[in-house]
Amino acid sequence: MATLTLSAILDDLQVAEMGLHKFERRYWVSSVHFYELYSQGVLDDGTHSEVFAEWAGHYKLKLKREAALEQLSRRRVEQLHRQADGVTIELAPQEPVLELI
Repeated sequence: MATLTLSAILDDLQVAEMGLHKFERRYWVSSVHFYELYSQGVLDDGTHSEVFAEWAGHYKLKLKREAALEQLSRRRVEQLHRQADGVTIELAPQEPVLELI
């Protein structure tokens, strides 16, 4: 089982976003629409297969890290609600860790 810190999640998201923006600027297509076409196998004759595989990799990483961030955030909010016990929630800095299965 691997662990993933919030910092690592945010760093990976930043790298993925930078990669996605590079391709979106180059091809004038959003990554969402690109990935739909890529998944359907309807993009070109293989001329750009390495480039498109890289773009798809950035997109998949973004989706995975967004899901991890959502999971971590949801757990943190649930924890804060339990600790507050019906009173004001105190939000203090913390470096949470997510156990990956």
